[in-house]
Amino acid sequence: MTENTRTDLTVKAEIELYYDVYVPDGLAKPAPLLIAVHGYGAHKRYMMREAKLVTGGQYVIAAIEAPHPHYRPTKDGGYAIGYGWLSERRPEPHIRLHHDFVNEVIDRLVREGLADAGRVFMYGFSQACALDLRFAFTYPDRLAGIAGVCGGIPGDLDTNPIYKPFAAQTIYLYGDDDEFYTNDQFAAFDAKLRSLLPNYVSKQFKAKHEITEEMRGEIRRFLDISR
Repeated sequence: MTENTRTDLTVKAEIELYYDVYVPDGLAKPAPLLIAVHGYGAHKRYMMREAKLVTGGQYVIAAIEAPHPHYRPTKDGGYAIGYGWLSERRPEPHIRLHHDFVNEVIDRLVREGLADAGRVFMYGFSQACALDLRFAFTYPDRLAGIAGVCGGIPGDLDTNPIYKPFAAQTIYLYGDDDEFYTNDQFAAFDAKLRSLLPNYVSKQFKAKHEITEEMRGEIRRFLDISR
């Protein structure tokens, strides 16, 4: 019998994507919007907490949650559910899903009169850094600024034909003892972003793969200046 196997066929399916929104008390007009994007294994509640720590009640915040749940070990030996955005295997549809997610959330909050379309910022940690940068280079006119902490950068910055110049304010922060990236890797990421982004600042901290209070202070100053 001749084998007749077809592989990697696809069907399109609709899924529900979850996000939380914080609206400052007494909001009388559209406010700046911060899209907060968690890293691998985290969730929207974690990134909402981090976003609130750097915005001082002056921003509408949308904390979005990745679509892929998995179990991750906890410090007490148990397990918790975390979420991931994509893997190295066939990342393209998941990158598009992230783009569509962010665009839809921005559009909804602008339509509802909560967010100012001209003052939209993104804040990503770890896995979200490269994702957010891909969004920025694909939709440069949507963002007024982007903050990334302890993450890598897109590997296709020199080859992806859809990317456009991104001139908005960008800040990139990272540690000197990261468990996932070497100092040489961070130095290369930093140099690459500096060569592409005209309004770019970066800083290295004594830190592991984490968001420290010193980093939060830098992001607070960045968001206050940018808005």
